[in-house]
Amino acid sequence: MKPSANPLSLHRHAQQSGAALVIGLLLLLVLTLLAISGISTATLELQMAGNEQYQERAFQAAETGIEQAIETATFNTSEPYTATDQRVSPGDADNEDTYSFTMEFDRDTGATLVPGGGYSLGTGFQAYHFNIVSEGQSERGARSEHVQSVYVIGPGGG
Repeated sequence: MKPSANPLSLHRHAQQSGAALVIGLLLLLVLTLLAISGISTATLELQMAGNEQYQERAFQAAETGIEQAIETATFNTSEPYTATDQRVSPGDADNEDTYSFTMEFDRDTGATLVPGGGYSLGTGFQAYHFNIVSEGQSERGARSEHVQSVYVIGPGGG
């Protein structure tokens, strides 16, 4: 003998047969959207970090340009000295960082007397003011421009 089935329990079971599937699919959809959003955010942050790195490399390339301009010691009061598209690391084929600089005599300031002395040679010493403009470039279009002013002490023009 089979126990007789309760008609109320069969009716309740028939109404709930697809609800778990629909709820499961909705939860899966929400989790998928969260995962896609997380991947998108991580990709954007990675690109931003890379851009920051290239900007820093351009900054360092511009600083290298200023150091090279001072190191060359080509202080000419009549013509500007220019170096263009110099590689930061010439032996490194993978490094695309370059710098360019121009060093020129500041005609607006001109030569000024050295404060506090320097007159023992008859004509005295003067300070010759120079401006260095250096631009560093890196990948992804990163650029940085630096301006440095220096002065060189030399004999006065009498």
